[in-house]
Amino acid sequence: MEIDIYADVVCPWCWIGRRRLAQALASYDGTVTVRHRPFQLDPSPVPSPRPTLDVLAEKFGGPEQARQMVARVVEVGASVGLDLRFDRAIAANTFDAHRLTNWAGQRDRDGELVEALHRAHFVDGVDVGSREALAGVAATVGLDGDEARRFLDSDEGVAELRAELAAARQLGVTSVPTFVLAGRYGVTGAQEPETLLAALTEVAQREAAAP
Repeated sequence: MEIDIYADVVCPWCWIGRRRLAQALASYDGTVTVRHRPFQLDPSPVPSPRPTLDVLAEKFGGPEQARQMVARVVEVGASVGLDLRFDRAIAANTFDAHRLTNWAGQRDRDGELVEALHRAHFVDGVDVGSREALAGVAATVGLDGDEARRFLDSDEGVAELRAELAAARQLGVTSVPTFVLAGRYGVTGAQEPETLLAALTEVAQREAAAP
């Protein structure tokens, strides 16, 4: 079964959702192919690096509201083994991060890179909008950092990524993570592993019964 994951690397629920999917797949008997699909929570330019908490405070009514909002996410993240450090996170436009993920996918390293990008953003305080930083993250998963930087400094993959982002909107993806199973069945949100496993099982049964 093919699983398309629409997600953004600066989305904490996307990282939580990936972990929960991994837990579900550990109990699933079928064979799956996971594909990473791009989505940008905020496509606005980020002229200079800013703490994510400052940006959230502006959007959601002040520092206290921002802290309360992230506290719940941190708690849920901890339940799946994630140490989400919003005090370190840097707001970033993720267009180049998605381009790099597609590039890594051509080398069968996209899953490793996405995990590394989440960790870089939420744990290490790396600016994942920086091409230099992105190339450095690529090197941590065994990719050629210099080659990654040359790719990012070119126009390669730009048109393709814009088309993918537009296709996600046309498909109706408005929030992430969104899991599309077998190309037809959508599951939205960082659902519990049991819910994802039930969805996988049901879709597998439907697909097996289809004429």
